[in-house]
Amino acid sequence: MREFNYSLIRDKKWDSDLLGLIAAIYKEAGKEEMYLKQKPEELDKLVEIAKVQSTEASNAIEGIVTTNTRIRQLVEEKTTPKNRDEQEIAGYRDVLSIIHESFDAIPITQNYILQLHKILYSHLNNPVAGKTKTVQNYISATYPDGHTQTLFTPLAPYETPDALDRLCEEYNRVIGNMELEPLIAIPVFIHDFLCIHPFNDGNGRMSRLLTTLLLYRSGFYVGKYISLEAKIAKNKDLYYDALSASQDGWHEGADDPVPFIKYLLGTILAAYRDFEDRFALVETKRSALDTVRLATQNKIGRFTKQDIRELCPSLSVSSVEGALRKLVVSGELRREGSGKNTCYYRTK
Repeated sequence: MREFNYSLIRDKKWDSDLLGLIAAIYKEAGKEEMYLKQKPEELDKLVEIAKVQSTEASNAIEGIVTTNTRIRQLVEEKTTPKNRDEQEIAGYRDVLSIIHESFDAIPITQNYILQLHKILYSHLNNPVAGKTKTVQNYISATYPDGHTQTLFTPLAPYETPDALDRLCEEYNRVIGNMELEPLIAIPVFIHDFLCIHPFNDGNGRMSRLLTTLLLYRSGFYVGKYISLEAKIAKNKDLYYDALSASQDGWHEGADDPVPFIKYLLGTILAAYRDFEDRFALVETKRSALDTVRLATQNKIGRFTKQDIRELCPSLSVSSVEGALRKLVVSGELRREGSGKNTCYYRTK
């Protein structure tokens, strides 16, 4: 069976690109800590936006969808789900809330991971919720002509519980002994978790929830304010490509996790940069018009009212709408479409 030997990773020579990503993330994390002390109330509003985006995006990657209105009702109002997709979305919302509120009290062990998986399916009658897989699963791709191809065969069901235990034990050892940089250990853990593919269903969503949990436990809180799941969903082909490139030779311990490490670190850094941009919009007291004007200047190409709302968490919906109308009248923005299809773009 495959060994989870982080010592081999610890002794690896890392290239300057990867080391540069780690240095940049630490720099941004330091800024974030400073920002949170300056404007805690305004930035708290980013948390609710990120929760909605994370829940929507992580489920959408797996084809689990509902309307924008319903997503907000399910996440913000905790309304009762109406169908299977909404039941799965509500489960993700519940796990994400637990991680937000109690990450420091959730050890990285198989038992806790199984409990989180059970909560993920708590709105459904799923007999294997909170249990490792009972049948062999495969990671496959479906192509435009309709044929499917197996890209990777994860561990067999009988190997899975022991592998998950050893993965958690090895991770806890190197983190506890400070033997390995957390920003390397975390992507490697997620990569190995996805290669084990421990559940009949929900592996992708669990991997993204665990990414958030591991980052929080190591002091990287950007996912609380900027949705990492939304960034992954926007470039999911890059996510799958990086994972595929890193899986080759995994069973024999001959895999190279670097493509996946770089992908995940790049995503985390992009989230920190977004956080800095959003802080700039609440840092100085401005009128609603000036705040929205500044937000639109951060956008390239077409954007929606919702895009601007997310950049301006301190403004009400009516204030954003009013400012957008004024910018259209002044000629700074052009408006296209109507109703749900309304979008804007800058004219200069």
